[in-house]
Amino acid sequence: MVSSSYSNLLDLATGAADQGAAPAALGALRRRLPSVVTTLGLMEDSPASPSTPSPAPRPRTIVVANHLPIRAHRPASPEEPWTFSWDEDSLLRHLQKSSSSPSMEFIYIGCLREDVPVPEQDAVAQALLDSYNHSAPAYNCVPAFLPADTAARYYHGFCKQHLWPLFHYMLPLSPDLGGRFDRLLWQAYVSANKVFADKVLEVINPDDDFVWVHDYHLMVLPTFLRKRFNRIKLGFFLHSPFPSSEIYKTLPVREELLRALLNSDLIGFHTFDYARHFLSCCGRMLGLPYESKRGHICLEYYGRTVSIKILPVGVYMEQLNAVLALPETEAKVAELMETYTGNGRVVMLGVDDMDIFKGISLKLLAMEELLGQHPEWRGKLVLVQVANPARGRGKDVAGVQEETYAMVKRINEAYGAPGYEPVVLIDQPLQFYERVAYYVIAEVCLVTAVRDGMNLIPYEYVASRQGNDKLDRILRLCKPEEKKSMLVVSEFIGCSPSLSGAIRVNPWNIEAVADAMECALVLPEKEKNLRHDKHYRYVEKHDVGYWANSFLQDLERTCKDHSNRRCWGIGFGLRFRVVSLDLSFRKLAMEHIVQAYRRSKTRAILLDYDGTLMPQAINKSPTAKSVQILNSLCQDQRNAVFLCSGFKRCTLDEWFPAENLGMAAEHGYFMRLKRDAEWETCIPPADCSWMQIARPVMELYTETTDGSIIEERDTVLVWNYEDADPDFGSCQAKELVDHLESVLTNEPVSVKSTVHSVEAKPQGVSKGLVARRMLAALQERGMCPDFVLCIGDDRSDEDMFQFITSASCADSFASTAEVFACTVGRKPSKAKYYLDDTAEVVRLMQGLAYVSEELALQNPALGEEDPEDLWCVGELQ
Repeated sequence: MVSSSYSNLLDLATGAADQGAAPAALGALRRRLPSVVTTLGLMEDSPASPSTPSPAPRPRTIVVANHLPIRAHRPASPEEPWTFSWDEDSLLRHLQKSSSSPSMEFIYIGCLREDVPVPEQDAVAQALLDSYNHSAPAYNCVPAFLPADTAARYYHGFCKQHLWPLFHYMLPLSPDLGGRFDRLLWQAYVSANKVFADKVLEVINPDDDFVWVHDYHLMVLPTFLRKRFNRIKLGFFLHSPFPSSEIYKTLPVREELLRALLNSDLIGFHTFDYARHFLSCCGRMLGLPYESKRGHICLEYYGRTVSIKILPVGVYMEQLNAVLALPETEAKVAELMETYTGNGRVVMLGVDDMDIFKGISLKLLAMEELLGQHPEWRGKLVLVQVANPARGRGKDVAGVQEETYAMVKRINEAYGAPGYEPVVLIDQPLQFYERVAYYVIAEVCLVTAVRDGMNLIPYEYVASRQGNDKLDRILRLCKPEEKKSMLVVSEFIGCSPSLSGAIRVNPWNIEAVADAMECALVLPEKEKNLRHDKHYRYVEKHDVGYWANSFLQDLERTCKDHSNRRCWGIGFGLRFRVVSLDLSFRKLAMEHIVQAYRRSKTRAILLDYDGTLMPQAINKSPTAKSVQILNSLCQDQRNAVFLCSGFKRCTLDEWFPAENLGMAAEHGYFMRLKRDAEWETCIPPADCSWMQIARPVMELYTETTDGSIIEERDTVLVWNYEDADPDFGSCQAKELVDHLESVLTNEPVSVKSTVHSVEAKPQGVSKGLVARRMLAALQERGMCPDFVLCIGDDRSDEDMFQFITSASCADSFASTAEVFACTVGRKPSKAKYYLDDTAEVVRLMQGLAYVSEELALQNPALGEEDPEDLWCVGELQ
């Protein structure tokens, strides 16, 4: 059993807890799989007859959700077996039928909605497996059984008390509003996700299967799965809203959940707003920028590309059409037509769960306002409100029910008459065909939720109003073009952006909602027909099959290069993540470089400073240790050490007193080969009068962007927004680049956006030119280095990496030269090596300095060589 102790969360993440699989069920399940687990994280083919070739594995998608798309029926007596049936209301039920790939097999993992006693759980799991293997319906379901206390704290506790309210913008300001954060509930949430992970491990073939995780109940599941299989093909879709960063950051475990989601390959959202909020949280809390690649929004997370998918889910059109054609649906429609239309009534319909976010009370207030302002609708307009049972529980639900009943009673007493109730409240569960019948006869569908992830009610309504020939005759429609439907929808629900013909409302504005309801009723018939036709064409095309196929196609695209990457895990507990790098990109090993350094005769060393030898900090000056290391390297007569920086010449003179250290200032515009040499320019002297044009522009953006500053050097102007709001600073930086490029069009100036800054500098200046100039100077002295080390950390260093690894500079090296281009941090780069951080860079340089001192002691004659041959190369920014 999974440990329930919060102190064991690290064990949960590392898989130290028992998996808790039922031996009988697991054994049966493995017997039907094409492969078996032999080693944790590895799969091997089952033994096969030498004469029988193994068939190609059938593509499979493992769908993981809180609830399985089936219903389990308790037997009448202990001797009878459990029986099962599909839950036709479940979205996941329709994935198999709507998939465009008939060969795709779907396996479902989740909890049963019915409580199964512990002694009977193995039998239920076995029955579902037997149905797969024998003549019974193939449910392809693997149930996850949670202990009763864990299930209550996981679902009704953390999910419904913390995540669900917060994701719907309810701040935990008091115990009555969202509730205080409870670590025991968080622990139960993690434990439950671990149980789901163990069930996935029972069935997965990690080399071939796709895993699709659904909704906020399982947000840390990607971490557990990525921990076991670094190259797992994993997608996640969030069916609820994602709150803005100001709301989300109030969650104490905010970073753990973000990092867990980023262990997916593809993350799906219903709307751009939800995706935008998620990306904003990643930028503000984790410092992760995003970019668009060929139309796809992507995040780079430790070398892995995490794609963002924006696509609203749809309805299952085949099921809807089948229900519309049922005789009982036709009978119910005829009954409702007689009840309402036969008495001259116009029906307006609302279908909502009985919870605090569906806005039922706001809808009733708008109905009351409409009847009060428009007496002509009294006795004629009926609002049928279908109130489905709430999915949660607690005093909030009881409060909504009490308020709803009171308002319905008040409105009916004020505006009702004998044989007429303006509001008909249906608080009993309806069968699907009954609900569809209400859709068919309703002139207007009204959705006033104050916050909802998607809400498919408007889609179902539009599809139902399209109807069929038999229903048209019942509705007395003569021509197909007479079909109509009107929608009044809240602008705070996920389906609102896709329904451009709907009347969008702010549900809090009661008067505006009432006006929208009246407008929907009196709109010209032709306009209603046009809006219905537009909506139906969208709903018909963007059904659940379109949604599922589009998501799975993008997941396959995102994962296609998994086999071409080197992956390994880092981090503990729920901060675990996988580093994924190109096969040729590897960590610079100390043993390897020290051996090359020892046997080399002439060495060229280029070093960056800020972010390489010195971590990014307010105090930019070097430590005494860094200065000592550079001095030691420069004293070795075999070394040519060069430091390339964005700082001013006077600053470098003050910081680095080494006589034989070559330096480049302001990103290479100024350079000198040793301290007593004159500063030279890499390009012809530039006219810097353009700074008088650029400086006022930067000052304008500095005044309007709190936290930004201007850094002025002899030839470079830098607008730095490192301390500004990241979103606003990034937005201002893009605008500043465009502004500077427009005013400096005729000037020989290059404007570039870097991390947290915008730089304007003379054209042609780059660190690649510094490397070229340094190697040319060595070649002029007849020195061909057989050891080249170049270390940097940002985009400006990529020019150096590209130059020293290109074939064009091969003539500058000895034929046996070993070249080490190394970036700081595991990220995409033109370098072939990486080091994790500045501390590792300093340790490496200290190790090389120690080798130089050791070699000098072994061969004192090295100290008698001509000082003119001394070189030091490094890089500063």
